Amino acid sequence: MAKIHLASLVPGQAATISELDTEPGLHQRLLALGFRAGRQVMMIRCGWMSGPVHVRIGTTEVMLRRREAQSIEIVNVMSQQAA
Repeated sequence: MAKIHLASLVPGQAATISELDTEPGLHQRLLALGFRAGRQVMMIRCGWMSGPVHVRIGTTEVMLRRREAQSIEIVNVMSQQAA
């Protein structure tokens, strides 16, 4: 089964984080911002082309580089209406 990453969400979709596959420095930074396995994250907007993504996790909104968002694996993708 193919892995799904955070950068593949479209605005209005939510999902559950399953794994952070990042280098140690970024891993610690994401943990401090609330990015942990089991937490729900929602895509607010995506930058054009390979631009940054704007996500909400809990009450925190974060802008991530697309390559960083591609290292966050997700499961249980749902639309905003179902979230």
